[in-house]
Parts: sequence; structure tokens; C-alpha cells
Amino acid sequence: MTASTLTAAPDPAAQQDLREGGPWRQARAELRRRTSALVSLVVVALFVLMALAAPLLSALGGWRPDEFDKSAVDPYLGGLPLGPLGGISAEHWLGVEPVTGRDLFARVVHGAQVSLLIAFAATAIVVLAGVAAGVAAGYFGGRTDTVLSRLMDLTMSFPSLIFMIAMMSVARDVNRILLMTLVIGLFGWPGIAWIVRGQTLSLKHREYVDAARVSGAGHWRILTRDVLPGVAGPVIAYTTLIIPGMIATEAALSYLGVGVRPPTPSWGQMIAESVAFYDTDPMYFVVPSLCLFLTVLAFTLLGDALRDVLDPRGGRS
Repeated sequence: MTASTLTAAPDPAAQQDLREGGPWRQARAELRRRTSALVSLVVVALFVLMALAAPLLSALGGWRPDEFDKSAVDPYLGGLPLGPLGGISAEHWLGVEPVTGRDLFARVVHGAQVSLLIAFAATAIVVLAGVAAGVAAGYFGGRTDTVLSRLMDLTMSFPSLIFMIAMMSVARDVNRILLMTLVIGLFGWPGIAWIVRGQTLSLKHREYVDAARVSGAGHWRILTRDVLPGVAGPVIAYTTLIIPGMIATEAALSYLGVGVRPPTPSWGQMIAESVAFYDTDPMYFVVPSLCLFLTVLAFTLLGDALRDVLDPRGGRS
């Protein structure tokens, strides 16, 4: 590379792009034009707020998630809720659970807290590990790339669901939420690592990276100032697509009975318990199922929109 290349005048088109706000401002403008993305963002925000305000909301409803109300169920009819639509009343806004009489509204909002906490924490582990491995493999190459790539292949080929079930079944006297977070996050990082590795391979040969290297910049400065900002868009988009998978995985483990233990509420656990009452108390099945469906769908649609506007080439491919 010649000195004239390194000191060439900035591209007028790039300068105009910066004056107009750059790609991030253009991405925000594109998102605002997508109705599905805006609706999904509102739904996601509502569920996140519901999870954060779960103690306050259940207090407003007047019931704790582990509190029984035997007066709301009929012991002579197999513990079915008294009243219409699963026991909906002024005291129980969404009705009650059969047999136990626990308030369904309090259980659902606290279930959102558990599900989203595990999903967000596991996603953070996946993103941090995946970005670190992908950047290291793509930037340093050679033996580092070989070792990390084989580790990614090994992790992706492992029967992760069976291992998760086994780990959750064997471990007993531990914090179940922490264990689920670690177990779920353990197997999710190779997907984002491959994406970041490919982006890093294309970025490390760009002119501005070569210029920084020739000027004496160290690896840490190049990675933090030149490489990581270049992979930020795809990482943000892919992160939003990881979250619904984490929510579904937590719900599946809880449905199989190896997730959080009662009386800690979980949407998957509630759906599993409602199967025996789906024909006599459909509200018990519909409410947590609908919450799970809407949350996963909203995160998925929002992730698709972010992928299209932040990583258009990846979105088209």
C-alpha cells in the first residue's frame, strides 16, 4: 500500500453520509417506516415493563404468586375455579389456577419476570462469548482461528437439548434460575461467533485498518476502534433474534419439568400444568400460552427488521 493511498482525501459520498447522520440514523428512519417493527417494539416494551413491575402489578391485584385462595375453587368438582371463564372476578382479574386457587394474573406477570430474566442473561453470555471468539478467530487467524473454529463446530454438533435436560435433572440443591441461565447460554455462542468471524475477516483488510496498523496502533486499539464498531450492526440484529430462542428454550425446559421449581412461576411450567384442564378451564392454558406466543413473535419480528436495516446484505442472503 502506497503513502498516497493512506493519505487520500476522504470520499465525498462518505462525507455526505456523515452529514446526513450516518448509517445508524438511516437505520432508525427505516425502522420508523416499518409498521411491524414499531408494533413489535411496543409489544416487547410492554412485556419488559410487565416483568420489571411484576411485584408492583401483583400487589395491585392483591395476590402473591405463591398465595392460595381455596375459596375460589370448588373441591367437589376436582378443584375447578368457581365462576365464569376460569374464575375471573373483581378479585382475580384473569381467574385462578385449578386446585390451588393461585391468582393467574400474579403468576403470569411473575412468570414474565423469570422467563425474560433467564433469556436476557443467557443472551448476554452468548453475545459476549460469541463476539470474543469470533473477533479473535477472524482477526488473529492462523492457529487461533483453527482452534476456535473447531471448538465452534464441536459445540454446535453437541446434542445440547439432551445435555440441558440431563444437567437440570441432576443438579438439585442449586439456584435453578442461575443454572438455567448458564446451561442455556453455554451452547448458543457458536452461531454469533461464526457471523462475527466472517465480518472480522472482511474488516481487517480494509484501508482504514491497514492505515491504523501502519501508523503503529496496537491490536487492542484496532479491535476496539475499527473492528468492533464494524460488527456492531449484525451483532445487534442477531442478538434480538437470539432472545426469542432463549425464551422458548426456557419454556420448553420448564414444560418438561426440569426448569424452575414450583411455586416459582414460569410460563412453560404453567402450560404444562394446564394441559390436564384445557377442556374444563381453557383460560389457564390460553393466558400463559398467549403471553409466550406474543413475546416470541414480537422479538422475532423486531429482530428480522433490525437485521434488514442494520445488515442488509446478510438479510438478503
